[in-house]
This record gives sequence, C-alpha cells and structure tokens, in this order.
Amino acid sequence: MKFAQPETWSIAKPARTERGGIVVSQHVLASKAGAALLEAGGNAVDAAVATAFALGVVEPWMSGIGGIGYLVFAEARTGKVSVVDFGPRAPARLDPGRYRILDGAPVRPGGFAWPATAGDRHNRGYESVAIPASVDGLGLALERFGTKSLAAALAPALALVERGLPRDWHSMLAIGLSAAELAQDPGAAAIYLPGGLPPVPPADDRPGFLPLPALAATYRRLAASGRRDFYEGELARDIAAELQAGGSAIDAEDLAGYAAEIVEPLRFDYHGVRLDFAGGPTGAPTVIAALQEIGRRLPAIPFGPPDGETFAVFAEALRRAHDSRLAELGAEASGGNTTHLSVVDRDGNMVALTNTLLARFGARVVLPRTGIALNNGINWFDPVPGRPNSLGPGKRPLCNMCPVIASRDGAPWFALGACGGRRILSAVTQLTALLVDFSMSLDRAFATPRLDASTGTIVADRALAPEALAALARVGPVETAPNTLYPSRFAVPSAVMRAPGGLNSGMAHILSPVAAAIAEGESGFG
Repeated sequence: MKFAQPETWSIAKPARTERGGIVVSQHVLASKAGAALLEAGGNAVDAAVATAFALGVVEPWMSGIGGIGYLVFAEARTGKVSVVDFGPRAPARLDPGRYRILDGAPVRPGGFAWPATAGDRHNRGYESVAIPASVDGLGLALERFGTKSLAAALAPALALVERGLPRDWHSMLAIGLSAAELAQDPGAAAIYLPGGLPPVPPADDRPGFLPLPALAATYRRLAASGRRDFYEGELARDIAAELQAGGSAIDAEDLAGYAAEIVEPLRFDYHGVRLDFAGGPTGAPTVIAALQEIGRRLPAIPFGPPDGETFAVFAEALRRAHDSRLAELGAEASGGNTTHLSVVDRDGNMVALTNTLLARFGARVVLPRTGIALNNGINWFDPVPGRPNSLGPGKRPLCNMCPVIASRDGAPWFALGACGGRRILSAVTQLTALLVDFSMSLDRAFATPRLDASTGTIVADRALAPEALAALARVGPVETAPNTLYPSRFAVPSAVMRAPGGLNSGMAHILSPVAAAIAEGESGFG
C-alpha cells in the first residue's frame, strides 16, 4: 500500500507584472541582485549575469562559478537571437580507463542511469569534474551583449558572499541531503559541515550565515582582474594546482585553452511562433521532436482548456522523442540539480539562462584555496564504452539543459527554461504548448498540472483531472505523484513574458519557498 505525502495545503504564487524589467530565479536574493543591475540602467544580460553570480552564493548546491551552462539572448530592437555556449567539455587528458565499471554493478541509485564505476569517480570527486566554463560564458555574454562591467555585475553577488550562505531551513535541507558525501571532502566539509555535522537554522528570527571567505576572495579577484584570470592568470594557477592535487585530469592547458562561444540558435517554428533554443548536445532536439508531433496533432489555439486527449498527445509525443534521443544520441544522466533564470528588461530584451553543477553540490568537492564548488559534468557521459555518449578526452557530452526564447511578430515574447535533469524536456515542451496553443497566461500555465514522460513510466501530477489520468493510462504505465518541493518528480521552471503593449510578467516555481520574480525597483541593493 502506498501512503500519500503528508502535505495538505494549497499553495499559490501569482505572476509579477510590471512595465519595467523583471528577473526570475530560484532564489529571491539572486533575483534581487539581478534587479539591482536593471535599476542601475543595465539591460537583461547585465541582470542575468548578476543573478547567475549571486545564485552561486545563495544556491551553491545548484550552480556556481565551477559550473557549466547556456545563455540565450534576444534583442528586442532587431529581433536577433544569439546563444552563448559554455557547455560541458571533458579535459584533454581524461583517461576513460580510469572509469572501470564494477563487475555486476547495478544502475547506481539517485536518478542517474549509469552503472557504478570504480571509486564512484564518474559521479563524485575530482575525477568527475568537467572543465569549469561558467565564468568565461557569463563574462563573454556581458562583453558582447551587456552594458555593464564585470565588476558592476559582480557587485551584488559580492555583497552576498561577504555575508555568507543564509542558514535557513531551505539551505540546511540541501546540505543535509548531501551531508554524507560532503563529509568526504575536506574543502566541502569545512564550509557546509561546521563541527562535522549539518548545521541547523536559527531557532528564532535572527539571520544566520555560513562564512564563505575563500569564495569571497575569488569573487573580488574576478571583479578586479576579469574573466580570463580564471583561465590564464593567477587565479587559474591556483585552480589548476588544486585540481591536480585532488587527482583531476584538468590542467593549466585545459583552462587556458577553454573559451566560451557565441553561436547561432537552433530554430524551430511552432504554430506561427519562432522558438530559439541553445543547440548542440542539449535537450533542444528532443523538445523540438515532441513539439513537431504535438503541432501535427493539436490545432493552433484549440477551443477550451487542455483535456484528457491533450495530455495523452503530450505523453505520446514526449515518449517517442525520448526513445529517439536514446537510440540516436545515447543515454544521458537522468537526474540533476540545476538552476534556470529568466529576465526581461524595460525595452523587451530577454535572456533565458541555464547554469548547473549537475548533481546536488556537483562533484561534492570545494577547492579549499579558492572556495569554488566544482561540477561533476563527467557524469553526463555514459561510462560504458562504444556508445554515442561514451566517455572520451576533449569530448562534449549529451545534457538536458534547454533554455528557449519564443518570438512573435519579430519581437521576443517569452523566455523559458527549467531545472530537473531529463524532466526539463517534459516541462519545457508542455509549457510551450500551453502558452502557444492555449494562449495561457504565465500564472495559468504554471498552475496547470503536468506530466513527465522521460522514462518508460508516465509520472502524472495527482492534481490532473480523472479523465486526463484515464487517457494517460491508455498510452502506457502511469504513476501518479504529488508535486512537492522534495522529493520532486517534476521539473522546476521559470519564465518571463512580454505583452504587445509592453507589459512584462514573470513567473517563478510555485512550490519553492525562495524562488521569486523581482521587478526593477524592488532589489533593496545600493
């Protein structure tokens, strides 16, 4: 017998609507950091970069400067969309033989579809780290499309990092979930496990913080010396030395040779709306394949709300798209703790940015001298040799990130993305269809129950209507689950939208206590 989750409340979170800019992220303090750049006259890119750096302070289990990602930027004046690609890459001297699959090893628990490797080095520790790319990607985006300096974009994050990680119940839950693994790395344990135990939030309303002195020094160094110091300067030498000392294959040449790229988006026209995705080895081709089928089977602007047949079409299209992804591109990690942020500024420019450490706290390693939490991007590769997504030196793995910007009549309309591993693709597909085909507002689309069809079993929100659940049961095996903060069975989205008259709106994940849409003028910084 299955017992229901002991949560009986109903939670609502309205969209934020303003004439000025809006920043949406998975942490209110990071959204405020981005809003501060808008208040200083910056554009959507300035705000997005500031938000991303702040998230590395207040949400370090999801993303940070040791991470990887993609940024999609749409310029309102010209309608041009560009992608800043700072996606995952293996070090040039990576040795696939180091990741020996244990005899008879089952798929390792925790949501990743790989067999266990010797020492679990494919999943955690220094040998699980892909080349950290976020600093170069964010800095490049700022230089090409922003209006502010890197020091200005870092200023709100620097104020946060000088204070430390908020010791609230939400942060402490994230630390507690990974405490056993964090305890195995001295750098991580020193920050997150003071006294050897997970910290607890203050028992009263006084704020508490975990100090981040090494990371604060690194942020100050970046503000003074620029993004390439992370790859070629004094900071790079410290990072390379610490990586090598820990056993990583990443060396000074990998860092010096890394450069983020500005590339063309992967474009798809859907029912009269232009969708621009981050392409390459992302989740975009799978979302496009699903939308192609949905577009054939659902008319543009159907009459009435989505019914059971609509959700059956969603499920069938997503299952087929995932089956094709597996057959043609190879398997990839199914779990993940990622962050997504969406920004629209006063002029209608938009950013959709996904940044990640991959697993919760990434490699579960923090470099002691620099305070940088490292990604475990090697876990995006299949450790089984001879497959399309198998490990290899210098290779780029398949990943699930899928930021997208939709344009209508030549102008940016909405920016969307999510976190949650493979579940991202189901969320982005369904929300796009709800916004385009059903003309929903952000409030209504985010409040509409969703399904996830990234595996053989369809996971359906228990809040779906009985007739929708019955229709899904005719498609394949169905498991119903509540949409809860933890454990989460569905992706965590965020989005911004611009109406034809210039009214902006932003929507954060409804169930998160800290995710927020913050409008220009509400930052509290400065």
